Amino acid sequence: MSNIRHALNVKREDDFAKWYQEVISAADLAEESGVRGCMVIKPWGYGIWERIQRLMDERIKAAGVSNAYFPLFIPLSNFEREAQHVDGFAKEMAVVTHHRLIAGAGGKLIPDPEAKLEEPLVVRPTSETIIGDAMARWVQSWRDLPLMLNQWANVVRWEMRTRMFLRTSEFLWQEGHTAHATREDALAETHRALEMYRACAEEDLALPVIAGEKPENERFPGADETWSIEAMMQDGKALQAGTSHYLGTSFSKAAGIQYQDREGVQQHCHTTSWGTSTRLVGGIVMTHGDDDGLRVPPRIAPHQIIILPMLRDKPEDAEVIAYCEELRAGLAGASALGEPLRVLLDKMPGKATAKRWDYVRKGAPVIVEVGPRDMENGKVAVLRRDQLWDVETGKPAMQFITRGDFTAQAAALLEDIQARLFEEARARRDANITHGFTQWAEVTGFFANGGKYPGWVEVQWAKPSGAALEKVVEQLKGEKLTIRNVPRESEPADGTCIFTGQPAVERILVARSY
Repeated sequence: MSNIRHALNVKREDDFAKWYQEVISAADLAEESGVRGCMVIKPWGYGIWERIQRLMDERIKAAGVSNAYFPLFIPLSNFEREAQHVDGFAKEMAVVTHHRLIAGAGGKLIPDPEAKLEEPLVVRPTSETIIGDAMARWVQSWRDLPLMLNQWANVVRWEMRTRMFLRTSEFLWQEGHTAHATREDALAETHRALEMYRACAEEDLALPVIAGEKPENERFPGADETWSIEAMMQDGKALQAGTSHYLGTSFSKAAGIQYQDREGVQQHCHTTSWGTSTRLVGGIVMTHGDDDGLRVPPRIAPHQIIILPMLRDKPEDAEVIAYCEELRAGLAGASALGEPLRVLLDKMPGKATAKRWDYVRKGAPVIVEVGPRDMENGKVAVLRRDQLWDVETGKPAMQFITRGDFTAQAAALLEDIQARLFEEARARRDANITHGFTQWAEVTGFFANGGKYPGWVEVQWAKPSGAALEKVVEQLKGEKLTIRNVPRESEPADGTCIFTGQPAVERILVARSY
């Protein structure tokens, strides 16, 4: 493959971090905004997010959850009611203290000292406290339960080190919040949301994940249990792609979320919260991208098929465009992956070859080129983004087929691309999870000498807590490692804890992470 000239200047194996940034730019996903830690999401990148949002919103509503919206500004006192929660977010909070600006020295605008707020307002980092206030008003009786809400919104967490999509000061997300009469009902909702995330990641994003419970030190601030889905990126690091939390009754006690049960006794609700964000777009880049740019799974591609007429500023251009219009019309009634095909006929000025490579870098699943000769022969030139190159010739692997055959095969083609991207990522993940280590030195040696893509290790542990857990966390921190989760479907423990030497009770995944 040495004669292949890839579309990007940086290869994954040479500098994965730099490659990631180049894909973001070359695929036209986003750009810096001029405000530290904030980004402008461009139409192709936002189109991917809209597809994720739509597909997930359908799953959310199918579970009986209703969408709502809650304020961006939250009184500081709301956070102070739940000490563990505020401690978890205190270092990331953006705070509004004034409501007016005035001209200062040299004509510069400064906060008006006379316009200081009586109580500072926190720019929403998450909405447990403000939604808890609403739940306390809305829940009175057992008949009001379960109360199941979701909001699509932006949040702000003042990050010190930012990277587009993966870790930004402002990001887009959804957050679900539910209140239940019993612990059992709340736990069932926690696991339902986790399974929803797993299904969305794997079926829609072609992103293989491992679902499991987070250890005590990785829990959401104030939660009794935190569960996550973890995805492996091509550099072997883990990406937390979604979380679901059982909050017990701590938030309901702080906010006064109570109900009168069937016997007339006042009880505190059991609550949950669950969320995922635009970091999924970064996960798609790092899972499916290659040295030519992004590869977008068809389920979430803004446009699944791009039709490019090869225009030469000649009279026959009109005939070529008409031929392409007929092709688009022929695809209009077809469906793939449960939805009508999304087809774009790009008639914008420009050389077809240059436009082709723009869409290659963006990761459009199928690119169809049509020139005068193709039209005369009743054919089209088809390029699959997941099988871009002819390895023997080093040229793009164009397939020339009749227009009718392509129309008939388009749906199956997209479904095949979706399945292949998932299987490729799953095979890579499974091949890079190492089992069987029984000594800490084996783990440190693995990550020190495992090459650029060492992956994850699964080890057994005794589920220590308190000071013993803190010691383990320091051990891991020294190697820049974290415990990702306890896989929901892992084999039972049958050995000793790699950290404490005590009898193991479960298996955990250890990895470097984003």
